[in-house]
Amino acid sequence: QVQLVESGGGLVQAGASLRLSCAASGRTASTPYMGWFRQAPGKERDFVAALYWAGGSTYYTDSVKGRFTISRDNAKNTVYLEMNSLKPEDTAVYYCASGRGSLGPYDYWGQGTQVTVSS
Repeated sequence: QVQLVESGGGLVQAGASLRLSCAASGRTASTPYMGWFRQAPGKERDFVAALYWAGGSTYYTDSVKGRFTISRDNAKNTVYLEMNSLKPEDTAVYYCASGRGSLGPYDYWGQGTQVTVSS
């Protein structure tokens, strides 16, 4: 059973940076992609970024390109989302997920971590 635990959220001012972490355990080759998603209040959960664990290929939604970076630490079995130049519209609960494709399907989800960006 895959377990994902996010950490690193918080309250920051616009323009600041945060790094989210997702510690993965029990991950198998059947779910080779790790993704970050976010859900703002009253909105659907949206794709943010994904990484192909074996090869390191990365994918981003347009609104975060150039500001967010997804990366991995193989030794720690951890995926990171480095977020720079944060904007109030980045405020959301951020979830990491493990899945079969860059855009899904994603089979396993973490509990989420809150990111709040004040103006």
